[in-house]
Amino acid sequence: MNCIIIDDEAAARTIVAHLCSQVDNLDVIEEFPNAISAMKFLNKNDIDLIFLDLHMPDFSGFDFIETLKNPPKIVLTTSDKNFAIEAFGYDCIVDYLLKPITFPRFLKSVQKAQKEKVAPRVAAAPAAPVVKESTALVEKELYVNIDRRLVKILFEDIYLIEAKGDYILIKTEKKNYTVHSTLKKIVEKLPDSLFLKVHRSYIINFKKIIDIEDNSVLIAKNVIPISRSNRPELMRRLNLL
Repeated sequence: MNCIIIDDEAAARTIVAHLCSQVDNLDVIEEFPNAISAMKFLNKNDIDLIFLDLHMPDFSGFDFIETLKNPPKIVLTTSDKNFAIEAFGYDCIVDYLLKPITFPRFLKSVQKAQKEKVAPRVAAAPAAPVVKESTALVEKELYVNIDRRLVKILFEDIYLIEAKGDYILIKTEKKNYTVHSTLKKIVEKLPDSLFLKVHRSYIINFKKIIDIEDNSVLIAKNVIPISRSNRPELMRRLNLL
């Protein structure tokens, strides 16, 4: 069984790697100091098991798990005992190891992962996908009411939509439009292939992103905040190298 280690502390990675070396048929393929570099690796490699630190700067273990479409088995490693109940709400998490980690307890976690690999948990049948009742799924444009005129706006021209009280500001490459509406209403009209709500006040066209730094994204000359709850979905959609 192969595995990777994700922990922002070098000493903690060394300890887990040493524990892994004492278990037969458990091979550490790579170690990572942050979740972003691990995500890039997982886009190209299949892994059986991840030893994942729960608390890391900017991107927690739970945030990282939310970005994974088909997560492998995961053992959380942490000095915080307060999230054990939340952890076992995830089917992919097989154990919750409290630091400092002893070898007997570590071995028990590995054995759990091995058993689940052979006989995985039976997941509940997924609910039928909900299709948004919107022509945005097949159309390429949106019509908005501006001064009693219906103005056509191409989806591909929109790079940002911002909430402004009872109005929304639609920013495009050609001009901006102020429309009496809400983000909740317009998001139902937008194609998921282009748009994502990254904050309670902002929807972005993620094809227009210039760069991402910490908890903000740059689009055109606009620095847009990314809420913690929306960050995993944004990272999941990016084509990381």
